[in-house]
Formats: sequence, structure tokens, C-alpha cells
Amino acid sequence: MKEKIFILVIIVIFLLLSLILFKTNKLMIPTNNLVTYPFYKPPFHEDYLIYQKENNLSEKEAITRVNIGLNKPFYTNAKEINNLDCLTILVNKYRYLPKDYVPNNLTQTKEYAKSLMRLNIEAYEQFRKMAADAYKEDSFKLRIVSAYRSYHYQEKLYNNYLKYDSQDKVDTYSARPGFSEHQTGLAIDIDNEILDYNHFHLTMEFTWMQNNAYKYGFILRYPLGKEKITGYKYEPWHYRYVGKKIAQYLHNHDITFDEYYMEFLDNKKDC
Repeated sequence: MKEKIFILVIIVIFLLLSLILFKTNKLMIPTNNLVTYPFYKPPFHEDYLIYQKENNLSEKEAITRVNIGLNKPFYTNAKEINNLDCLTILVNKYRYLPKDYVPNNLTQTKEYAKSLMRLNIEAYEQFRKMAADAYKEDSFKLRIVSAYRSYHYQEKLYNNYLKYDSQDKVDTYSARPGFSEHQTGLAIDIDNEILDYNHFHLTMEFTWMQNNAYKYGFILRYPLGKEKITGYKYEPWHYRYVGKKIAQYLHNHDITFDEYYMEFLDNKKDC
């Protein structure tokens, strides 16, 4: 009798251990669906599963956003950017530029700008074409009010905002020094020469930009409804030059540049 009880206990223990091991392996072994994504990273597998469940996302969305770093607070585990002077450079709250970085392909903005400032040569050339076409079409006026900013300029700007708002609030509308796209020389803020840029979304020029900016290689960098991904509030005046091919893709698929970068460019060693 005692032997039978002992054997029964052993069987129960064995079954319980098997169940525990099965559940553990189910979490640790990648599913075929996850592995099929070329931007899947094995070390992040458990993070993908947790983030997907917590945020009710598709597998693709979970993988992309964890790769961005969104499963951690903004500015956590930030990495210095290596592929400098690339049109496809990604600067966000997890990727920063060196303090002394100055793009090597800047030019002076002699027209379609509020004042003399510097901007990437290709980006400026395309902006001039875009501004000229907008004016020809219906007398729409597009003007650059901010372009390249140095690390130290951004540092002064950010610290000035901190005098009036808490850091949590400032972080929603201003980049910390080194984390600003403006330092790449590929980002611009624009207005229509009449309303302040903060009201650009109320203008006909903004509507025109929504329909045409991508044709010239520009994207609305911080779109409405994407704040949890970009980390910034909606900025209808802030545009980023990425080239026509990428801009077309983002326009067609309604995703952010952060998501596109992690899906198609993250593993590339060059431009």
C-alpha cells in the first residue's frame, strides 16, 4: 500500500514538473511567427511577448516598438549614433548625436527662409522646389523658420524651457541636447509667413503639405496620434527630409520614421 502511494506521489510530481517545463519552454522558444520577421532579435524575445500582451499589439508592432526601445522609459539605454551624415539617420529619444557633431553637407538658406540659416544641401534643394511649386499652384507660401541647430544651441533652448515647465512636460515638446533632429541639418520648422508656426495646422499650406510633402522627400515627423511612438506631441510644423522613396512609403503606410527605420534600416552598416 505504501509503495503504491509513493509511486502515485512520484507520478504527480513528475506531471507537475512537466507542466512547468512546458509553460517555460513555450515562453522561451521563439514561435515561427516571430522568427519570420527579418527584424526579429532573439535576445528580445521575452520582451516582445510581454510588450505585445500589455499593449494588445500585433507581433509586428510589438517587435518594431521593442526594437525602438519603447518597452523602456524614454531616454533609457540611449546609444550614440554611428552612421552620421546619412540621409536616413534616425535621431530619437533612444539615439543621440555627439556633442561636437556638425553635418558636413550644410548650405545657407538664401530664399524661402525667415533668415539666414543652414540646412542639408539636398534637403534645401528639394524644399526650394516644393515651395516654388506650392506658390505656382495656388499662391501658397512655405517658409523655413528653423533648420540646423548645434548641440549647444539646443542645450540653451532646452534649459530655457525648463525655467517655465517641468522636465516631464518639456520633454513632450523639446528635445534634450544631442537628441534633436535639428542637429542633423535634415529637419525644418515651417510657417506660411502669416501665422505663427504653432498655428501652421490652421493654414491651407498645411493641407497642401499633407498631400504633397512626400513627393519632395519630406515627412511630418511627429504626427497626430503617434505620440507614444515618437515621444513628442503633435508638431504640424516640423518636417524631416528622408528622400522621396522613404517618404512615399511612410505616406502610403501611415507609420512613423522610427518604425520604418527599425523594420528596414536598423541592421545596415552604411547609408
